[in-house]
Amino acid sequence: MLARLSIHRLRPIWLRGLLIIFLLLDNRLYAQDYTLLLKGGHIIDPKNNINGPADIAVRADTIVAIGRNLDASRARQVIDVSGMYISSGLIDLHSHNFYGTEPDHYLSNGFEALPPDGFTFRCGITTVVDAGGAGWKNFTVFRDQTIRQSKTRVLSFLNIVGEGMRGGPYEQNLADMDARMTALVAQQHREIVGIKVAHYSGSEWEPVDRAVAAGKIARIPVMIDFGGHIPPLSLQELLEKHLRPGDIFTHTFARVAGRVPVVDAQGNVLPFAREAQQRGILFDVGHGGGSFLFSQAVPAIKNGFFPNTISTDIHTGSMNAGMKDLLNVMSKFLNIGMNLQQVIQCTTWASAKAINRDDLGHLSVGAVADIAVFTVQNGKFGFVDSGGNKVAGTKKLQCELTIRAGKIVYDLNGISSLVWMPEQTARGK
Repeated sequence: MLARLSIHRLRPIWLRGLLIIFLLLDNRLYAQDYTLLLKGGHIIDPKNNINGPADIAVRADTIVAIGRNLDASRARQVIDVSGMYISSGLIDLHSHNFYGTEPDHYLSNGFEALPPDGFTFRCGITTVVDAGGAGWKNFTVFRDQTIRQSKTRVLSFLNIVGEGMRGGPYEQNLADMDARMTALVAQQHREIVGIKVAHYSGSEWEPVDRAVAAGKIARIPVMIDFGGHIPPLSLQELLEKHLRPGDIFTHTFARVAGRVPVVDAQGNVLPFAREAQQRGILFDVGHGGGSFLFSQAVPAIKNGFFPNTISTDIHTGSMNAGMKDLLNVMSKFLNIGMNLQQVIQCTTWASAKAINRDDLGHLSVGAVADIAVFTVQNGKFGFVDSGGNKVAGTKKLQCELTIRAGKIVYDLNGISSLVWMPEQTARGK
């Protein structure tokens, strides 16, 4: 801008013309430059049906080229990712990030939620969706305290409970479940991509129906953590009569008191669950600290009943138990029957579609440059479910590099760094 302003002050006129030509040529050259070029990797991009070797180029915060043998001379920085897999930045569809220091607030400005940046980029995650931590009464606190302070893209399922996910009696208060106010707040904030209902242990369908009503008004999906009442409410009725196509049933592979499991005692997937998935109900993993059992997941996968989305339900309890992190959950599915492309789809494009964010979850030219680079480690690994049961595996995902909006935000082994040489010591470098 300063250069352009000074042009008009130049004398003689031929010098002004020369400078204009120089600036035009400079802009043309800059337009051809890549800020960053990842070369030699294997791209997996389910949206665009890419599953093979290709390079990917970035300019500023945008993907500008994908193809074989892109010209390295056009790039300011080239990173060799040979032998590695490239996907769009992962989306954790069920996370808990409304952290704070309020006592008796559980996952709603409380001690057990997690600040996202310390637990996302090292796993290749560039987007998290907080699953109900905030309600309409305290969403602005979550927005100002977490969403606007995080380098990770933070989205939200707004809790149907106005107080959010405070736990205990707060989540049993039907009087605090206001569909109209929930929808109104959701309509005011683009970061809100759905409605959440969870932990209700009564016999009424009111929490579900009010959440769905809010979702209809705001035109966004509902995610439900279902169960808690003894005897259990009908899972079949939930899926067939209360939820809409596009609504999300989380904790798919749980077996908990107060909820009928998706897989019966003989290892068969309940027919109405299959039918619900075919009608468009989405089944999310939501591993958590107590919501994933191999006794449910393994027979389901063997019988062709795959989750639509894979997520963590991460909080201080689950991350230090069998769940660990999103890569660990993805690795479990790699070892029990899903292939790498399916697992990547469940954490990228499928998750983006679930929240109606078709700007995310893919590596299209023109898309934001949220990129993850992985290796698949081969060896002997152990994976533990929520019941303390262990399954041995031979494959494990490891994140090597994460790029958020064109910037390198995590690099495990320094593949984007210059190699230090001993003679640099003498030069004080």
